[in-house]
Amino acid sequence: MKTRSSVLALAVGIAVATTVMPSLSQAETVKLAHSTWVGYGPLYIAQEKGFFKKHGVDVELVIMEEPKDRFPAMLAGKIDMIASTVDTAILYLRKPDEFQYVVAIDDSNGGDGIVAKKDIRSLADLKGKTVAFSEGSVSEFYLNVLLAKAGLKASDLTPVNMAAPEAGAAFVANKVDAAVTWEPWLSRGKKTEFGHLLVDSSTSPGLITDVVIATKDYVAKHGAETKAVVAAWNEAVAFQRAHADEANAIMAKGVGGWLKDPKVFAETLIGIKFYGAEDNKAFYGTASKPGPLTATVQAAIDVWSSHGKLRVKVSPSDLINYTFVNE
Repeated sequence: MKTRSSVLALAVGIAVATTVMPSLSQAETVKLAHSTWVGYGPLYIAQEKGFFKKHGVDVELVIMEEPKDRFPAMLAGKIDMIASTVDTAILYLRKPDEFQYVVAIDDSNGGDGIVAKKDIRSLADLKGKTVAFSEGSVSEFYLNVLLAKAGLKASDLTPVNMAAPEAGAAFVANKVDAAVTWEPWLSRGKKTEFGHLLVDSSTSPGLITDVVIATKDYVAKHGAETKAVVAAWNEAVAFQRAHADEANAIMAKGVGGWLKDPKVFAETLIGIKFYGAEDNKAFYGTASKPGPLTATVQAAIDVWSSHGKLRVKVSPSDLINYTFVNE
């Protein structure tokens, strides 16, 4: 039977423990979904190196390839966050400020592009050609931006709807005239005897940008968890820059799929730029002095609006959450 003093000591111990334990210790695991893409690699560094836990949050990384699966799942509360492109998220809005962009994670700088047959020398030459791309994805967004600059629209082409890797494979197999795809398929397409690189995203920096997205309701209720995820991401990017080889091995294993080979991962990595802490501050700016992200979001809104694909009228300020990158 416990003595009075031992019971008192136990009570004091519990009180102290309760005081010093961070509030996040009682939080549910954050489920973050993403597709198989090189830009999401540092999430696995954060997991492997304990950066998530260091900042007081448990994160379960879930691979979900299709946006049509990811966004409804988040809206249904089955996952908490998504890593996806700025433009894709806008397609799933049911009200203007339903989503919040809490941190930028990577920017395609040559990682996306169009491979085409050698007789197609310009974007204008795509008119009437069979072009493979994934409808309702960043590939369609990117293509529409380029076509508009050339005075064309999607209806001027003969579209073939398929996911970006399959589009690249179809081009390499000489089944289509051109494909909107990403690495390693851009390099593979260039190496065919009939193909060349028509254009890539290095000519439009900041246009294809991935961000971590959560619902406005989630961010309001789980600000501490959101802050922790952003802090862990920034630390993971810093680690990647300081320890490239080790980082590539971790990221290749984590992302897996066609990127499971560290050599392939490293080759694909050449076409992107990761956003670290200082990069995000510059890219986001502030509510009173917005950075380049605002123009990226507006470009996406303009493209999808012109194609009648948005359900609601939205502005960049509805979506960009400046809080976490500036803390």
